[in-house]
Amino acid sequence: MADYTFFTNPMSRGQIARWALHEVGADYDTEIVEWAAKSEAFLSANPLGKVPTLVHHDGDHIHVVTEAAAICHYLAEMHPDAGLLPERHEKAAYFRRLFYGSGPVEQAIVARSMGWGVDDAQKEAMVGFGSYERAMDTFETLMADRDYVCGHRFTMADVYVGSQVDWGLQFGSIPARKVFEEYAARLRERSAYKAAKKIDMDLIAEAENNG
Repeated sequence: MADYTFFTNPMSRGQIARWALHEVGADYDTEIVEWAAKSEAFLSANPLGKVPTLVHHDGDHIHVVTEAAAICHYLAEMHPDAGLLPERHEKAAYFRRLFYGSGPVEQAIVARSMGWGVDDAQKEAMVGFGSYERAMDTFETLMADRDYVCGHRFTMADVYVGSQVDWGLQFGSIPARKVFEEYAARLRERSAYKAAKKIDMDLIAEAENNG
């Protein structure tokens, strides 16, 4: 049995977790989740029925990790030799941007895509991201003075934050600004990114051909 069982669907945020798995060189088996027929094993691991879901077969222990950002950091912790954890002086930048990407950025993108908004400026304080425009402007500011989340060194936070930018530029949910475009271009050159992306693109193509 592989060290990890990876429940995913190629047309999902599971692409983030696969990239993370490749960055650390993890030994994993993939189980594709079909939206209309979810297996008992999958729903037992994650009753919410959402992907990605990662099951770690760690000796006598079985650990289940969900939420893409958490999976990314968990893999960095489990594979410290990969060198993707933040150093002490990098932790503030690492965690601030990792959680900003999984919190306000994610919320702002979803709200905008669903047509949700807050007309009353006073009520913006009740919304975690304020407004889409403020969230994106802040995101740009957070990434403007650096090549990667922690400065000049790639860390696991870049897998999650970079995926938000990469996908966002592709689907138009992130504004096409120079800071974001240059950041995404750097990430797309990574061998782990290319390897993981090829697997998911091949799976998508196979599903389309069989459909």
